[in-house]
Amino acid sequence: MTIKSRFIHYAAFAALAAALAGCSSTPKLSAPPANANSGQQQAQPAGQTGGVNGNNLSGPAASVGRVVYFDFDSFAIKPEFQGLIAEHARYLQSHAASHVTLEGNTDERGSREYNLALGQRRAEAVQRVLVLGGASSGQIESVSFGAEKPADPGHNEAAYAKNRRVDFRYR
Repeated sequence: MTIKSRFIHYAAFAALAAALAGCSSTPKLSAPPANANSGQQQAQPAGQTGGVNGNNLSGPAASVGRVVYFDFDSFAIKPEFQGLIAEHARYLQSHAASHVTLEGNTDERGSREYNLALGQRRAEAVQRVLVLGGASSGQIESVSFGAEKPADPGHNEAAYAKNRRVDFRYR
């Protein structure tokens, strides 16, 4: 492990620990945050964690979001999403039969190959934090769609910001 990758690993762990310690008011998940089969993409402004109601949940719909947003050309997880990821980790840890696919996405800028690789790095970054939070790696699949599944088809910075994301898809 290089010094840089160790630093990123330890920084992610420290951020997760801080989020877990400081998020006593974060809602608890009793079911996946939204219906994995809904097919609807609900983009949320950065920093907000509101969820959407599911159609076939066994328990009440949780109020935790299913999208993590990223800065341009980055796969670093923003501090405002640490609590959201921690809630998903707790849910996966307490529901061993649940599985999630992390779908990495990018905006349209960059080559197809670059965007696929960046989307994969984003999904894997979220996966690492989930595993550090107690989820089993066997419950998580990371895939990349690059720029192929935009949440917003626009060609401006607001649209690009919605497209730089990882979506949680429970199955």
